[in-house]
Amino acid sequence: MPNIRTLTPDAGRIDADGLRAHDADRLARCAVDPGQPWWRRKACAEALAGRVPQARVGELLACVRDTEDNGTIRKVLLGLLSDRAELLPWLRHEDRRREEAYGMPEAVLRARGALRDLTAAAELATLAFSPWWTRRAVGEAGLDALVDQHGTAAVLAELAGGRPEDRATAVRMRDRAGEDVTDALADPDPGVAHLAQSLLTSPDRICAYLAAGAPTADAALWAAYALYRLTDDVEPARAVYEALGRPRVEVEGLDEELRRAIVHEYGPECEKQSDPRWRIEALCTEPPPAPDEEGRPARATAALAAAGLTPRPPLSCGEAHRQGGGTYHVIGYGEGGRSEVFISTLGPFAGGHEDDPAARAALEAAGFRWIDGPTGAVRVTGLGVYYFGAREPLDVNTLLFYWQD
Repeated sequence: MPNIRTLTPDAGRIDADGLRAHDADRLARCAVDPGQPWWRRKACAEALAGRVPQARVGELLACVRDTEDNGTIRKVLLGLLSDRAELLPWLRHEDRRREEAYGMPEAVLRARGALRDLTAAAELATLAFSPWWTRRAVGEAGLDALVDQHGTAAVLAELAGGRPEDRATAVRMRDRAGEDVTDALADPDPGVAHLAQSLLTSPDRICAYLAAGAPTADAALWAAYALYRLTDDVEPARAVYEALGRPRVEVEGLDEELRRAIVHEYGPECEKQSDPRWRIEALCTEPPPAPDEEGRPARATAALAAAGLTPRPPLSCGEAHRQGGGTYHVIGYGEGGRSEVFISTLGPFAGGHEDDPAARAALEAAGFRWIDGPTGAVRVTGLGVYYFGAREPLDVNTLLFYWQD
């Protein structure tokens, strides 16, 4: 039989099938051995799924509790041992809230949920309301386990603080029980209302809700959005939009040309905490002309060359950063190409880190609009856009010249 070293010769060369067939006691000993590389320990711990040797439980639990040990190993082992009731006092201890290892706070809450710890309900509700699907899945699974053990009323009694995540949990539980949650479209928190609309499945019920008169303008907009999601028919949404007087989020300093480009790029897939007006505006207004993604950078390059600025060939922002993608091209120019201008894919917009008068004049003469500092600094309120882990409103400059790795 091959030994553990031959099954795990390197971090990128793990024989997972071989490890799952290996002796569980030896795997457990390797998993807790600080002298082994973390990747080998992790592979051994993962291979113990469903067959943790009873004789090694104490050592494995000690590893989980050792905050000086590798967080990745501790997280895997905690997942294996989440049914051990003796862990509960440690899991509940306030020190667990200060766990810094990546994924450990979620792993702790996952274990508390698995152990039917009702006192974890509020923290699980916060996870279930997270924009990150991995955290949301942990929170929802933990809450479901609590409901199965203690009943819905007991769980909701722990969530009586009136937080948006508490109300979102109540909406999800009502839907799970087969109740109609259309009334939650009127929740003042966009995230809760967004969840409610995502759970609706009956176009007829939504039409009846609208016909009866939604209690708020936002509720009507969420209903219109849910109806479009279910039918792909934009006309009912347009009817609501027109009846409400074409509501929109007014942003000081955001002119119609910029607004049109931004709303049609980001409105359809904006984050759940966004104002519903952005989504409906994206549905019900005409988009800008389709971008000329090749012609526009070429035209900008020609303009810079005609001005004697010796431009380099344009690169997409993904090529320029050597990873990712976004909404602009980069054109280096001048000595060594050290100066740069950005050409947006969302419209005839140009800009750069430096407000170079020569580059600006050349591009404006070629029909581009230069985004200066004050214009670029306008924050588009109410429109949540994912950007390097955050989901907050961004400024015009970031939206027109957006890059994400």
